[in-house]
Amino acid sequence: MQPGSDTDLLVLRPLGGAQDDLVGVLPALEKVEPASFPPPTADDLGDQSSAGLLRSALRIGFRSGAGPFRSLAQLAVDPRSYQFVPLLMALRQETVRLLIADDVGIGKTIESGLIAAELLAQGEATGLAVLCSPALAEQWQEELRAKFGIETELVLASTVRRLERSLDVGESLFGRYPNVIVSTDYIKNPRHRDEFVRHCPDLVIVDEAHTCVPAATGSRDGRQLRYDLVRQVAMKQTADGQDRHLVLVTATPHSGKDESFRTLLGLLDPELETVELDTEAGRRRLARHFVQRRRADIRTFIGEETPFPKDRKSLEVSYKLSADYRKLFEAVLDYAREQALDESDGVVRQRVRWWSALALLRSLASSPRAAAQTLRTRAANLEATSKEEADALGRAAVLDLTDDDSTQVVDAAPGADTEDGTGGAPQQRLRRLAKQADALEGKADKKFTELTAIVKDLLKEGYNPIVFCRFIPTAEYVAEHLAAALGKNTAVAAVTGTLSPAQRESRVQRLVSGATADDIEDREPPERRVLVATDCLSEGVNLQEGFDAVIHYDLAWNPTRHEQREGRVDRYGQRRDVVRAVTLYGADNQIDGIVLDVLIRKHAEIRKATGVSVAVLDESDSVINAVLEGLLLRREDAEQLTLDFGVTSRRDDLHAEWVSAAEREKASRARFAQHAIRAEDVAREVAEVRAVLGSGGEVAEFTETALVKLRGQVAPAADGGFTADTAGLPSALLSGLEAVLGAKHARNIAFHPLPPVKRGEAALTRTDAAVGTIARFVLDAALDPKLDGWQRPARRCGVIRTRSVPKRTTLLLVRYRFHLYLPTRDGGRRQQIAEDARVLAFRGSPANAEWLTEDEALALLDARADENTAPEFARSTATRVLDGLDAIRPHLEQYGTDLADALRASHARVREAVGAIRRGLRVEAEPDADVLGLYVYLPITGEATR
Repeated sequence: MQPGSDTDLLVLRPLGGAQDDLVGVLPALEKVEPASFPPPTADDLGDQSSAGLLRSALRIGFRSGAGPFRSLAQLAVDPRSYQFVPLLMALRQETVRLLIADDVGIGKTIESGLIAAELLAQGEATGLAVLCSPALAEQWQEELRAKFGIETELVLASTVRRLERSLDVGESLFGRYPNVIVSTDYIKNPRHRDEFVRHCPDLVIVDEAHTCVPAATGSRDGRQLRYDLVRQVAMKQTADGQDRHLVLVTATPHSGKDESFRTLLGLLDPELETVELDTEAGRRRLARHFVQRRRADIRTFIGEETPFPKDRKSLEVSYKLSADYRKLFEAVLDYAREQALDESDGVVRQRVRWWSALALLRSLASSPRAAAQTLRTRAANLEATSKEEADALGRAAVLDLTDDDSTQVVDAAPGADTEDGTGGAPQQRLRRLAKQADALEGKADKKFTELTAIVKDLLKEGYNPIVFCRFIPTAEYVAEHLAAALGKNTAVAAVTGTLSPAQRESRVQRLVSGATADDIEDREPPERRVLVATDCLSEGVNLQEGFDAVIHYDLAWNPTRHEQREGRVDRYGQRRDVVRAVTLYGADNQIDGIVLDVLIRKHAEIRKATGVSVAVLDESDSVINAVLEGLLLRREDAEQLTLDFGVTSRRDDLHAEWVSAAEREKASRARFAQHAIRAEDVAREVAEVRAVLGSGGEVAEFTETALVKLRGQVAPAADGGFTADTAGLPSALLSGLEAVLGAKHARNIAFHPLPPVKRGEAALTRTDAAVGTIARFVLDAALDPKLDGWQRPARRCGVIRTRSVPKRTTLLLVRYRFHLYLPTRDGGRRQQIAEDARVLAFRGSPANAEWLTEDEALALLDARADENTAPEFARSTATRVLDGLDAIRPHLEQYGTDLADALRASHARVREAVGAIRRGLRVEAEPDADVLGLYVYLPITGEATR
């Protein structure tokens, strides 16, 4: 019976059930009696493995563990030890205010999701809002649903109208839906912001929080609006007078800009914006709210290895234009120069023409198809009414912005047509150039020829690459021609901004799984696959499960973009020790050469020297502009363009400031390293969690043993897991596996030691759906004596002879239930129910029991039968022990009381920094613990006295 029950309505949950299994019963309509498990019976004896199987099945099925982490038993993810650190930091705050700034690929989504799941499970939060880019909203929704069991609604510009149709008069959207994923760029608008601030949930996670820091200019741009939004959310209390929990998430909180870093900290607590961080007291103050770790810091953490790639092998490959492509390039360059030098019609039109000229050059360097589309497309900033508007539109279309006003990637090919009319001489010239570009597709495109060779080499080495392109037409062109060049044995797909986020994810999944658009279970996964994508997939999307190499087909004009692309495969969960990165650039296109030298290589050099990755500084624009001015305004030859006319000094100034920023970032990380939580504290709590819920080794042993006993065929795999042919399994279990894995995959299951796993495969963790299905079947079968014996690998009673004991020893599997009374921020207490399974053992008879230590009792689970036991003798032995159970009841009750005291101490320890919250914490054991299993171990004949 659960909290919230009364005389009119009982809220009930089955053994091992989750919140979704809750049912309501009306005593007035249905007869309700106290339930208790009958004791095990001597007529249903199992073998030597029965006790371990039943214990593991019970523990795997727990969904409400009694420890201080209330949510962990319900999660479909097995957190790494280092990912508990932000959670422990959060639980030591009365109102959670935390900046999680771990490096790319470490798992910030998991860390923030753990905090959200725990606060919701404890009742410390009643709802959740995640503020993120609209491009990442669906990914956040899926991560929270699949891994944390948190169902959310998407609040985007495209969904709001549908959601509002179901509201009552005067009802707020954020009052109706407690858990929401909200587009930051939609909700930042003051027309929407004020309602959100009034009604938003009491827990808010802000993704890519660095984009919510205003620019130094103080202009009312998107960054300022995001800052105003988050600041108001942080400052305004909820309807019941409580401060909101706020978790900020970013991999780049500092980047060498101290002012921006302090502004970000000020969102958590205004005092942090001015605290003296050079003092020990200031750093201790910050440490309570800030966690930032590099991959090297946590690769090995409290003895646990995390499978990150050990190396990223990078290669630069050059190409030269064909004669025909070179001829077109020169013709386009002449046109671009004319446009850039044309000062007629005022400064606004001149800036429109300038950006159109740059658009032409970028598109032509990208691909013939991108060039042709740009030549045929109207310039995006043609309607600009000011120089500033023309520049803003031009920058978004041509440059590679990663930290600007827009949080969404622009991958459409820019336009170059700057004429208002149609059919004039300039437009006819553009059309002729476009036809020349059309004719260059295929063999005349040496860049694509070089790409084909690179891809074939990577595929031959067993890699599955992602080819990143700048523009949509280029990605479509490359995918089309690669598919023809690689043949039917290699699957190729393109993902661009023409697809919605859900469609992008679906297309990637189909490519990895080998499915068609109609059926994701349709075919075997292709061994060779190539994904061609624009930068719509370069941020926030996890591609490490299906891909392990990145090719930069188009050189980005911002090294951060390169880092983001490579970060899609070089992250936690990548199974390859070495990932590959190839950068393709034009040897006779000196713009590429200078961008490569000034930006890309310098970024890599700084990262290698300092160990940190710092975004390119704003001053890089001046270097790029100087290069382009030399090409267009000074008529320098593209192949001979050098770092003259002032570019050298600008480059040197940029590099000096960039190195200085990196050194400041490195120093910042050293000064503010995570010291709020000690490693031994994490080790202790993680050990207690896994002792209650089961270790990975226990889960793997249980799964393999259960499948073999249920007539599955198991074969070891190279990664330490195994594959299971399930054709012989009981039909009920097979149906359950088909429901979670799909009919095709359930027939031959690949079990891997660790997540993440591909669709249709399983991880040997307690939260994996396939493992949970097997555990539930074993537990239910043990409680159902009517099933055929072979379908019941676990039994509730057993008698074996073994050399592991000197005299008769009895092992008990006991389920305890607890009432938790958890203090709340408002001074009240919240009641919850939890359960735990414990193994106890005693030597001798129940009346004269000599109790073993916990370790001695657990060791009995590994005891093996060394001699046969006559069935009749086994039954009589079990009966004698079962008849004496009442004699040990006082010990079981005292053990439960001791467990409750230990649990209270554990809860208090985790919350040690919140004294007010700790007061009033209480844990009580439910009387009459359930003896679910009883197993008697006898010494072999003649070796000892029974």
